[in-house]
Amino acid sequence: MAYVATRGGEHAIEQSERLFREAIGAFDQSRVDTIKHSMPYLIDRVMGEASLYDEDLAALALAQTGGELFEAVLLLRAWRTTQPRLSVARPVEQDTLFTHRRISAAFKDIPGGQVLGPTLDYAHRILATDVLRGADYFPASVEPAETPSPAYQPSVSAWQAENDLVELPKSDPTKGNDIPDLTREPLLFPAKRAHTLQSLARADTGGALALGYAAMRGYGQAHPTVNELRLAEAEIVVAHPDGRQFSAGRAKVSQAEVVDKKGEKLDLGFAATLGWNEVKCISAATLDLNSEGAEKGSPTEEEFFLYHTEGVESSGFCIHFKLPHYVTFQSSLDAMRDAKAKKAAAKAAHDDKTASEPAE
Repeated sequence: MAYVATRGGEHAIEQSERLFREAIGAFDQSRVDTIKHSMPYLIDRVMGEASLYDEDLAALALAQTGGELFEAVLLLRAWRTTQPRLSVARPVEQDTLFTHRRISAAFKDIPGGQVLGPTLDYAHRILATDVLRGADYFPASVEPAETPSPAYQPSVSAWQAENDLVELPKSDPTKGNDIPDLTREPLLFPAKRAHTLQSLARADTGGALALGYAAMRGYGQAHPTVNELRLAEAEIVVAHPDGRQFSAGRAKVSQAEVVDKKGEKLDLGFAATLGWNEVKCISAATLDLNSEGAEKGSPTEEEFFLYHTEGVESSGFCIHFKLPHYVTFQSSLDAMRDAKAKKAAAKAAHDDKTASEPAE
């Protein structure tokens, strides 16, 4: 639609892209490596929203787009569609995650203990302005613990289920290519459970936070308590064509479980994503917790939050309003002018009729 209307300005369009590229400047492997190593959490966010785990490609997308997140995610999703699916990895269980951080706001003492891991939760928010005056910023070295926490931690919800506090979902026997795949199937409602979790996993972080925050503030039916928040690395185990299973490496993952009292047991909300992104996981798990029984059109209705946290589609719809709408807008103006003309004609006819009537 739009590019047909602007074809006469092809040279201008090309120059506008050149102007954008010039503002970013040339980039090479060195810049990509710098972004990759200096902004790991931004890399994680882009990988999660693109549903593609590749730190080099995520850094390249950020370098190529000047840090425009929606464009970077779109680039990665587009590239992802060109790649063949070689295998489906073995399901990842919670107690097989190589855990870096694991906390619970529901219990002080949990099996395996609280593991703070990497976090700024307790840091003073003070800007390091000395760096702008030439100072170097060297973080203090981590002091190893005398007794390191176990690398593999049990599931808090499994422990709760053993104590009859929560009822866990039944295990789904679906495996391999039979698992519903949102990247190959349309999102329909009522949504398949796999599609719901996949949508939340690749949801826009800001969108998930906005709607999750609405639920937290009282627009939902359940108030979340973080049952378990975990940052970990998952072993990616795939099958060789000869039948042997082997590890293809590790991928950083985040997961969050939130709970709320429902009758005699706790109700459970869950979310997980590629990369380390605590805010999105807690927000998404809150939306999952509140989705059952939500009113039509409320922020916690599944159809509402799954559609409105899809970052690439929503940003694309927003951006399309910048493109030419000359025909439809002129139609609106014509309708306005026609309405004004009819109103003026009706007024003139009324005035003529009034003037022609004899005075009493």
